[in-house]
Amino acid sequence: MDEAMTTRIEQQVWQAFPEGAIARVQVLQYGDDPEVEPGQAAMRVFFDWPGRSAGGQAGPKTVHRFVTANAAALERLRDELPRVIRWVEFRPEGQARAASPHDLAYRITDRGRPAPARDEAPDDRTPVMVRLGAVDLATVDTLITAGVVTSRAEGLRWALGRLREHPAWARLQQQARENDELETR
Repeated sequence: MDEAMTTRIEQQVWQAFPEGAIARVQVLQYGDDPEVEPGQAAMRVFFDWPGRSAGGQAGPKTVHRFVTANAAALERLRDELPRVIRWVEFRPEGQARAASPHDLAYRITDRGRPAPARDEAPDDRTPVMVRLGAVDLATVDTLITAGVVTSRAEGLRWALGRLREHPAWARLQQQARENDELETR
């Protein structure tokens, strides 16, 4: 994403909220945060809150108050930000450490993408969470940048499909059946 587009997106966020509500905006691109996939971007928006200047501690109610007070702006951003922005995370300003999934935050995901109807959702897929090391993540991301797949999830499905095509797969399946037979005796 070029600098001009980054600036336009940041301005769109600043303009959506009342003056003083937002402390800073970060547009994250591939390489800035492990959750951002190649070809995508995300945002981390830090909001000001009452009591921060006096040294107070942000809590879950801090995030809830921000979301409630700014519901219209949040909905507008969900609908109007470019699709390249995969998620937008809102955090209380003043966190001195790096962001972590356990911090206080409100996240807009799947922006502008309506959830599939129940009869359209793929029933034959089971969600699986996996943590990849740097080398494995780089391997999956190479599939994306090479144009083989469009997402990390699709990359892992693709890799498993290639594994099943390998002759050793049949031997692994046979070994698993034999192990099951031994256990049932």
